[in-house]
Amino acid sequence: MIETREAISEKAVLIGIITQYQDEKQSEEYLDELEFLTLTAGGVAVKRFVQKLDKPNPKTFLGTGKLEDVKAYIDANDIGTAIFDDELSPAQLRNIERFLDCKILDRTNLILDIFASRAQTSSAKAQVELAQYQYLLPRLTRMWTHLDKQKGGIGMRGPGETEIETDRRIIRDKISLLKKKLETIDKQMAVQRKNRGKMVRVALVGYTNVGKSTLMNVISKSEVFAENKLFATLDTTVRKVVIKNIPFLMTDTVGFIRKLPTQLVESFKSTLDEVREADLLLHVVDISHPNFEDHIASVNKILDEIDSANKPTVMVFNKIDAYTHETIDENDLITEKTKAHYTLEDWKKTWMNDIETESIFISALNKDNLEDFKEKVYEEVKKIHIQRFPYNDFLYQEY
Repeated sequence: MIETREAISEKAVLIGIITQYQDEKQSEEYLDELEFLTLTAGGVAVKRFVQKLDKPNPKTFLGTGKLEDVKAYIDANDIGTAIFDDELSPAQLRNIERFLDCKILDRTNLILDIFASRAQTSSAKAQVELAQYQYLLPRLTRMWTHLDKQKGGIGMRGPGETEIETDRRIIRDKISLLKKKLETIDKQMAVQRKNRGKMVRVALVGYTNVGKSTLMNVISKSEVFAENKLFATLDTTVRKVVIKNIPFLMTDTVGFIRKLPTQLVESFKSTLDEVREADLLLHVVDISHPNFEDHIASVNKILDEIDSANKPTVMVFNKIDAYTHETIDENDLITEKTKAHYTLEDWKKTWMNDIETESIFISALNKDNLEDFKEKVYEEVKKIHIQRFPYNDFLYQEY
């Protein structure tokens, strides 16, 4: 008989800091995102701890007093996990673990854990595994102490090799094996890309959970997995799409996030090749999110890192159905109008109206303005198509 159990969410406390580079408002935003990451990973955030510091304590990240407050709360409420919003150094991780005596995760570790649970294909699994090993290598602690040295014997006396060194060697071997495996997968993917011929390639890029997969489903009439959680898509999906009389390839890529771990950018290089080789980028933005301008900046930063910032781009402002704004009463003469009070029409008159940047406002879920979106994509694809196939003039005649 199969035993059925209820899934119990792991209770966790979230810990962040306010520094000269990260003010109170930013810290709050990052912790909101960390809470969503915790929820995606299957945990539940029960309390937040924030401390003002000039810079993180090199030994324990937080000050001793604040760390004692965290310990008292963890002990009193039987909490098994503490999640830090920044990447911890190996020394900080060791010291905090010793002091709090519970499971310690940082933002990087949490994102890697979500990636590990979401990876489906051999390529994605290998990329996540590589990132995990690269993260783990400098953070290896003595996980067991029953053997201080490996067993010696006659003719084998001497310092021997400690278990931690054995672990490091095994992990280094694993890393080199995974790198070789990914090189093979890269070659296969390159061949697949070459086999697609000269068709125009369009890539959906953007922050995580902005609706790229939903938009892909609507446009390509396919069933790509979409969910209201962070990093629902890890595996790159390519679909052939035909708008009017021009066929092109559309790619759904992994979402980006602020403070994206460097190990992940490195190991997901082959996935990001799809973005690098695209002819046109559709930068999808969740306009209903209060910090969508920060999200745009984060995505542009990563696009710049992978040499894709100068590609032709259409800004697609999604989720207009969920957009809300604050209002000012007619009698209120004190409150100043800020971006929080902007309507969609106000936003359209700002930098979004820039002639160089094409923008379109849609709702992929409710299919609002979808025909305008298709028309805009058609026009952009057509420009590239004409350059690539200058003699196929008959293609551009409208039916």
